[in-house]
Amino acid sequence: MDEFLILARSLITIGLVALLVMLRLEAERFGTAEYYEATRDGERPRIQRRLAWYVLGFGLSIAILLIHPAPRQDLFLGSGDQVGAVTGGIAYGLVGILMAVGFATFRYHRIRFPTAWSYPGALVNSTATAFIDEVTFRGALLGMLLVVGVDATMANITQALVYTLATRLGAPGRDRYLLILTLGIGLVGGWLTVATGGIAAAFLGHAITRFAFFLCTGHAGQTKPRAREPEEIEKRRRPPEGWRIIGSRDR
Repeated sequence: MDEFLILARSLITIGLVALLVMLRLEAERFGTAEYYEATRDGERPRIQRRLAWYVLGFGLSIAILLIHPAPRQDLFLGSGDQVGAVTGGIAYGLVGILMAVGFATFRYHRIRFPTAWSYPGALVNSTATAFIDEVTFRGALLGMLLVVGVDATMANITQALVYTLATRLGAPGRDRYLLILTLGIGLVGGWLTVATGGIAAAFLGHAITRFAFFLCTGHAGQTKPRAREPEEIEKRRRPPEGWRIIGSRDR
């Protein structure tokens, strides 16, 4: 009877993880994660949709924690080595900050600070997305792969690839830097999770990296294509530096 219950709870967990992956695939529809800002047609997602995505993600994560027979041991759903989690997470976050600064300097030739009113929403989005991502991919998916006997390196690569595909950042027109950054988040987070025995380090570093990207680029989601930022459009409309417009004479 006990073995049957363990099997049943494990199978239910697999279903819940599948739901989390599908939820991540639909982030664009909910206007969260990399799709936090206005949609392609210029419409801003409704707050109710965003909250629904966050609530569903947290709810499914809690359900996995309660239903799986050994979520901390098998699925890394805990802090693991607390000292290692803090130091590893901070180190990961510092690297993420450097990458965000480097990208902003390369793309905009400056740090493009966002408007003050956008900070609270971006902070919530960065933190909630990082938590849901780490529970789903570095926690549950990576843990299940290891439980069934997949090599640790192969399991890490697999979950990182699934994660990158789930973000849909490989679609045409998406920023390739974000695609590479997302793959890096998956690989580094997976390695830290196995090394520390929990997702805390990966969550901390992931959240810092996402928020740093927002602070440096002014975008909580994806950056716009070159020459499409408001200041770039305005610059094209202005005459070259040193020129001045002379009014036309009435005839």
